[in-house]
Amino acid sequence: MASLGWTEILIILAIILLLFGANKLPDLARSMGRSARIFKSEVNEMKKDDKPVAQQQAELTQGSPETQSASQVQEGFWDRPENQPRPQN
Repeated sequence: MASLGWTEILIILAIILLLFGANKLPDLARSMGRSARIFKSEVNEMKKDDKPVAQQQAELTQGSPETQSASQVQEGFWDRPENQPRPQN
């Protein structure tokens, strides 16, 4: 299977532009970014669940930066303005 060259990529981008229109592309990119962030946080949670219980308890008592940042992401993710749904015009 051959790799994609610049001409194939440009053709694909032109087709996407024709299908969705220039006004919908920023919304499409924004929703893809949100999906990627949510997927990444879920993968991190799954990795955290795979740790032994003793190690999880030690991290909770010590308050490791990883645990603190993960809890902050979960609590404030939907509260941030960039993650709020935008009104449709």
